[in-house]
Amino acid sequence: MFRRSGGPGQARSAEALRLVGVSKVYGDAESAVTALDNVSLSLPTGSFTAVMGPSGSGKSTLLQCAAGLDRPDRGVVVVDGAELAGGTEAELTKFRRNRIGFVFQSYNLLPTLTVLQNTTLPLRLAGRRVSRERARTILAQVGLADRLGHFPDQLSGGQRQRVAIARALVAEPAVIFADEPTGALDTRSAREVLELLREVVSAHGRTVVMVTHDPVAASHADSVVFLADGRLAGSMTEPTADAVAERLAHLGDVVAAGV
Repeated sequence: MFRRSGGPGQARSAEALRLVGVSKVYGDAESAVTALDNVSLSLPTGSFTAVMGPSGSGKSTLLQCAAGLDRPDRGVVVVDGAELAGGTEAELTKFRRNRIGFVFQSYNLLPTLTVLQNTTLPLRLAGRRVSRERARTILAQVGLADRLGHFPDQLSGGQRQRVAIARALVAEPAVIFADEPTGALDTRSAREVLELLREVVSAHGRTVVMVTHDPVAASHADSVVFLADGRLAGSMTEPTADAVAERLAHLGDVVAAGV
């Protein structure tokens, strides 16, 4: 369904995301909370990875640091072969707009813009040429060809998330970060969105990193990375919902054992 393509005028790195010794602490002195503790991982281009762990495990902080939404206190973050280090906030924002896409649980669509306008908004914000034809093609690919002029409040939750995925794709990012993308959806809509994310990877060649608490959602990924108390607590390839649920139930034991 999707056409495989690179980014805006650039070749893709074989490694979509690399974290080396990434740590993040919030607060100071007695109130300090270590959200990430020396986390290192590498994800290849064209992979679909789920990040899981209990509340407070560091999942959201990992996503924020990996996506350049927050800066780690220590360590290195490399996205699509480029290190996120130094530079101004304006430069970081430009980098995100060119190489990173986002899909959020709450959709983050502007209610006064149509489906087509919401989809092309990232290009307009980045000052890039807007191809309405390409946007229409992507919206057709996600099943919204007949909804281009609709507003968000005229769509179902699943349709809104499809707009969010189309919006992420239109800028041809190297990595798409999805934060609980099915958290607000019913079972059927959630399955359709997960299948679409799967297709984004397999047919479109993108890399998806998805934070989720749902073992069923995680089972759609190629692999699962587990976090507990801000530290890596193992990984799993070819996950099933039952296997993921079982691993989650014993994450505390893994961390206590120092594994």
